[in-house]
Amino acid sequence: MRLFLFGYGFTGRALARRLAAEGWSTAATFRDPATRDAISADGATPLDLADRDAITEALGETTALLITAPPGPQGCPGLNSLVGPLAEAGAFPDWTGYLSTTGVYGDRRGGWVTEDSRLAAQSVEAARRVGAERDWLEVGRGMGLTVMLFRLPGIYGPGRSALDRLREGRARRIAAPGQVFSRIHVDDLAAGLAASIARPRAGAAYNLCDDEPAPNSDVIAYAARLLEMEPPPEIPLAQAALSPAAMRFYGESKRVSNARAKAELGWRPAYPTHREGLRAILAAGG
Repeated sequence: MRLFLFGYGFTGRALARRLAAEGWSTAATFRDPATRDAISADGATPLDLADRDAITEALGETTALLITAPPGPQGCPGLNSLVGPLAEAGAFPDWTGYLSTTGVYGDRRGGWVTEDSRLAAQSVEAARRVGAERDWLEVGRGMGLTVMLFRLPGIYGPGRSALDRLREGRARRIAAPGQVFSRIHVDDLAAGLAASIARPRAGAAYNLCDDEPAPNSDVIAYAARLLEMEPPPEIPLAQAALSPAAMRFYGESKRVSNARAKAELGWRPAYPTHREGLRAILAAGG
């Protein structure tokens, strides 16, 4: 059983660790020496994206393929780099996953969205995700691949949470009345992907998120209590002097349903809210 990761980031590493416990091996792409060294240090096989022969050979041995890299102006880099080698290798992974974003739903004024909700991306980045989703589904149909989409909210975990931002003095409590968003602990995300690998369904889309959407301000305040720190004062959104990208983020509010993933994959988040997730990170020394 072999996992191929296009992009070796926070999520890919978590999935590789989880599957390693079940006897899987992992190969992952890199562009720079630092990423190559990180892949090797984790016991995975680094694959230079410039080495087409190595990519083709690895794809021919792949059981599960995960694309984690975001799309750019030219579309999804994973699709552009892998479709040719997949065809050359005659490769048919049992499972191909594409990581998208809940940003494809746009702003719902705090309302709930499901995987069947209309896509209404409100930023260039989210619109590119919509295009990448469409392109991967088309490639799946054309090449006979079992492609699934995973729409993700904010991902947190050890080394990347409100606890770290507070310790580093970077945490801000932005007061945006009515604004909520979903999130997911990286280990729950890896568990959801593993559950899908065990139960692949071509063309499926899944929201992988926790059970309780919450305002950013509440999350920071709770993390501060865990650290026995005074929480940062709330700053009205209009006075926060945020970047255009951050303002677009705070301009969207929605509650994301994970009911389909629970029903079809038998998945349940071990950290159903940010409270359980943050407590576990702190207990583990994070």
